[in-house]
Amino acid sequence: MGAVGAVGAVDTVTPVLVTGLPRSGTSWTGRMLVAGGELVYVNEPLNPEHPPGHCPGVLDAVVGHRFQYVCPDNERDWLPAFTRTVALRYGFLAELRRNRSPYDLARMVRYGGAFTLGRLAGRRALLDDPFALFSAGWFADRLGCRVIILLRDPVAFVGSWQRLGWAVHLGDLFDQPLLMRDHPHLEELRALAGSRDDVVTTTALWRAAAISATRLAERHPRITLARYEDLALDPLTGFRRLYEQAGLTWSARARERVRRACTAAPRAGAGDFTWHGLSRTAYRPTDSRRALAEAGARLSAEDARRVRELAFPRRPRPSRPI
Repeated sequence: MGAVGAVGAVDTVTPVLVTGLPRSGTSWTGRMLVAGGELVYVNEPLNPEHPPGHCPGVLDAVVGHRFQYVCPDNERDWLPAFTRTVALRYGFLAELRRNRSPYDLARMVRYGGAFTLGRLAGRRALLDDPFALFSAGWFADRLGCRVIILLRDPVAFVGSWQRLGWAVHLGDLFDQPLLMRDHPHLEELRALAGSRDDVVTTTALWRAAAISATRLAERHPRITLARYEDLALDPLTGFRRLYEQAGLTWSARARERVRRACTAAPRAGAGDFTWHGLSRTAYRPTDSRRALAEAGARLSAEDARRVRELAFPRRPRPSRPI
């Protein structure tokens, strides 16, 4: 492929991880990075649900929690499994031992073929996995990934979860001692255990994840923070920057595909969230600016106010000396 108008140095080895809380734009961002033709898209290997998770052909390791935490202290099984994944070596036999439904077999053919052809063509793996957020440092240090963490406005984020009827499962965090050790601010969430106020718990998760993301980016030079809203408002500028940071070629092909995908007219009857295709991704081409404007209207004014107060608490002013 000719790189007409290409900019940036091309990296032909390093895998890419796109992460952030679910509904933060990871699928969209991952698909836009794949648009240049240099990456193979791998959807949510750490998702605890099947599909897209529990597919040993993609990742031959057992995922036991949402936000499964991986670090040097528990990497014995994870390191060899993810090493094979990012090397685009699909485990056909492991997949056949576990998953044999018609859908699973079709998915195996698609992913197995994409892995094999991608490896032979010298492409890199792109992992789109919001459940890898708290483990992003491990992916950067041990697998050498270039990591992009998506941060989304808390009101839009909470509104999306509310619209889908999703709830926060705090037990998945508390049941992982290594996660709680390395991200000690998560202990603040224990006070919300058993709470039925989904606005409060979802906002608390957003705040905890934002703190972790910021600290991870400060400690690891391979980790980049990106705001979903910035990408949605100006996708060509935003994705050109991410291409450079990921060591990808911002070619004429990449630019045109990003432009078309981010200015597409909404399809009649398209809902807010629908799984698409064998890769089981929620991404669909859309008008990114329109989607951004609509996202802010999913909560009532009162709930939006609550979210902002909880997400950005004001520090008490120091008392004046008498």
